[in-house]
Amino acid sequence: MKKILGLVFLMLILISAIGITSSKPDMMHTIEGTWELQHFYNFDGQEISDTVPIDVGYRQVKMYYNGKVMWSRTTAKDTKDADGNNVVGRFGYGTYRLSGNELMESIEYGDAGMMSNLDTLRNFVFELWLGDDTYSQITLDEEGNRTFSENYLRID
Repeated sequence: MKKILGLVFLMLILISAIGITSSKPDMMHTIEGTWELQHFYNFDGQEISDTVPIDVGYRQVKMYYNGKVMWSRTTAKDTKDADGNNVVGRFGYGTYRLSGNELMESIEYGDAGMMSNLDTLRNFVFELWLGDDTYSQITLDEEGNRTFSENYLRID
């Protein structure tokens, strides 16, 4: 009986040690996860010229997992499309890949407004600033100057 209790006690110690030393994988510096838009930057060439807050009622979330990207957003109730219809949200889905400090998204499908835009623009390339819990996707002009960014906070 002492041997069994000793063995059980030893197993409990080992299980406790494994639980203490095994931690959640470090998500540091990975874009995989769920992100919420916080604000925008406007750039004057390479420098940030101002920070633009998001409008009341506007929420945008992006999710990156296993090479796939999905985004959705809600807008204020008084937002109208080109035909005068109420627009309460938009969404898109596609693939992404990272290369150095570049984020490349290729949108495969989305809401009606997104689908009409996909006829002219389907692939997006951004400069990427990636931190532990924040990232910015920065639009560049034809000469490589920063013009605008969306700035996100990790929410998962």
